[in-house]
Amino acid sequence: MSTGPQRLPRGRHGLSREEVVASQRERILRAMADAMAERGFVGTSVADVLRTAGVSRETFYQQFSSKEDCFMVAYDAAVGIILEGIGTSVGGGDAEGLGRFERIDQALGSYLEAVAAEPAFARVFLLEVYAAGPAALAHRAAGQQRFVALVAALFGADDEEGLFMAEALVAATSSLVTSRLAANDLDAIRALRRPLVRLAGQLVAAGTAGAPD
Repeated sequence: MSTGPQRLPRGRHGLSREEVVASQRERILRAMADAMAERGFVGTSVADVLRTAGVSRETFYQQFSSKEDCFMVAYDAAVGIILEGIGTSVGGGDAEGLGRFERIDQALGSYLEAVAAEPAFARVFLLEVYAAGPAALAHRAAGQQRFVALVAALFGADDEEGLFMAEALVAATSSLVTSRLAANDLDAIRALRRPLVRLAGQLVAAGTAGAPD
């Protein structure tokens, strides 16, 4: 996603219909995130989104059936931004030869940096989703499992205990980041990297030692 809604120039612009629609869609999703960052989900209206995106009501409803529908697409876009960043950091050539904890460190660093770099979109899936209703919360639960699966792969987890460790780390990360995002403390979000990597190590060590009798 771009850094902000960019209106297309009036008149001829040389873009295909598909490119125009894609540009409008990106602007609407960005506008949804920005409007909710300012007003919250409940306080954001379709009119707010239209005003921020610079599109007509007709254009909005050609792509989305409602504010809730637009929110769900924005949610998926936000998760996609985060997962893409993590996947690039741990799956690229620079990650070859790294050990498990180096990969976890890179993944957590990429996640925290993506949240800090895109706070409006991060608020969509970390904060505003709770106000968007039961369907959005169910969608969040499914999205959370995508993060769990990614962390489990980094742990090398292939059993129930390993999956639980991954789930615990994701839950702790989400809670810690959410509180700092709510306070708009982006530096504090980035500063979570080292303690979260230590927590990951403690979880793995505890799992290796086994549960107490």
